[in-house]
Amino acid sequence: MSALICGSMAYDTIMVFHDQFKKHILPEKIHILNVSFLVPVMRREYGGCAGNIAYNLNLLGEDPLIMATVGHDFEPYAQWLSQNGLSSEFIHILDDQYTGQAYITTDEDDNQITAFHPGAMSFSHLNTVPVNRDICIGIVSPDGKEGMQAHAEQFAEQGIPFIFDPGQGMPMFDGEELLKFLDLATWVTLNDYESELMQQRTGLTLEQIAEKVEALIITLGANGSKIYTEGKTIDIPAAKPNALLDPTGCGDAYRAGLLYGLTNELGWEVTGRIASLLGTIKIEHNGTQNHVFDLDSFKLRYRDSFGSSF
Repeated sequence: MSALICGSMAYDTIMVFHDQFKKHILPEKIHILNVSFLVPVMRREYGGCAGNIAYNLNLLGEDPLIMATVGHDFEPYAQWLSQNGLSSEFIHILDDQYTGQAYITTDEDDNQITAFHPGAMSFSHLNTVPVNRDICIGIVSPDGKEGMQAHAEQFAEQGIPFIFDPGQGMPMFDGEELLKFLDLATWVTLNDYESELMQQRTGLTLEQIAEKVEALIITLGANGSKIYTEGKTIDIPAAKPNALLDPTGCGDAYRAGLLYGLTNELGWEVTGRIASLLGTIKIEHNGTQNHVFDLDSFKLRYRDSFGSSF
């Protein structure tokens, strides 16, 4: 039994500007902005929501399948997936496109300027949820708009329970489109900001959204998360990090924990804590796929963090 992870694959090029943007961007000249930043520190990371979620789920001993569209420059990423035991079977390469690219420049105040080129992910609708592949659960995470809509419908048609995770793709959808996702999805996960936007666009309260699905999960950063299910709210504490290095990808790690708990029927109290700990481990490392652990060491840290075992 496998989890099918639908979403983006991308390269993240991260650059560090050893100064403050505010010293070089003049408010009164913003209409003729023309600036250049020297960035002596740069690194290229493997990213994208689908890649990050699958990477974390694989660390927990699961065998997820990634479904995504990528470009002609994907070979280094494909080799990385293979080295980590992840299949590329349902990753569709488009020879006339680039893989999604994020160019992120960060200054000394942790302000960021990001340019994102979606590339091949805009064609995610070319992929179809496979049939007869023993897929027990899925997730629709940020991707091309048409692809997200199609994959949600395909999961529902096949009777495969799935998480709707709109993430940074939320602004693409109006209220009616988001309500359609809620009708199709089994679970919904959002961060605090996304939950506000979901309420504004659908006209529903959090409690009303939760009534449409089996559970609504809202992450709150350092304040943990809340799970709305069966008319009650479960508060999930944040696990204490050993360091705070890079929050990028923490949400994806959290979602991998949700998939693990749901697949193994661990209940929301445990599932939420597994997800929380995964996000904490991620924030202790730079990049989205540079942390490493095995299930036994993860279980030990879970016990140290929460005083119980699973």
